[in-house]
Amino acid sequence: MTAYNPAHLTVLDHPLIQHKLTLLRRADTSTASFRTLVRELSLLMCYEATRHLPLETVEITTPLETMLSKQLAGPALCFISILRAGNGLLDGMLDLAPFAAVGHIGLYRDPETLEAVEYYLKLPARISDRLCIVVDPMLATGHSAAVALTRLKEEGAKNILFACLLSTPHGIEHLKKTHPDVSVITCATDPGLDDHGYIRPGLGDAGNRLFKTR
Repeated sequence: MTAYNPAHLTVLDHPLIQHKLTLLRRADTSTASFRTLVRELSLLMCYEATRHLPLETVEITTPLETMLSKQLAGPALCFISILRAGNGLLDGMLDLAPFAAVGHIGLYRDPETLEAVEYYLKLPARISDRLCIVVDPMLATGHSAAVALTRLKEEGAKNILFACLLSTPHGIEHLKKTHPDVSVITCATDPGLDDHGYIRPGLGDAGNRLFKTR
């Protein structure tokens, strides 16, 4: 199975992930199906992203005897959703890890400059002790992701992983330049961007497709 390496890019090539991503890309996929697919993909991504969470040994009692067994050593995990589209990925990850702390950062992209502007930030306690998995469906120019990561570091985050459905070489290079210590997990890397900063061929605007907006 695929595992990420610190400060590296990992493209998840599991057959189920690639199949569901193809369905997600289709223009005729309904809103309901799109939401379900994003949730399913985020659950599969979470499985890979949490592969290196720390464990501790505890004593438990089974129906038959006492034994030593492994459990997560907390506070281990935090999901940070880049609003609003990140919430689509957040749901599936919480299905797999309902114990995780959750934070939100609100960013919008200036239509003229394509630069990210922050409008909201709410983070859980002890963020410096947690693996922070930042989720956003698209890593396009990389500007929004870089701003989000900078703010998280300013608030004390030290161990950060960025997870997205789609990425571009431009976005990956921008993150590598601005945050070389942050690993990226993605389901695919598409060739490039159009004049409006959208990933091509991509899957359209993830937020609009998730929330049925324009």
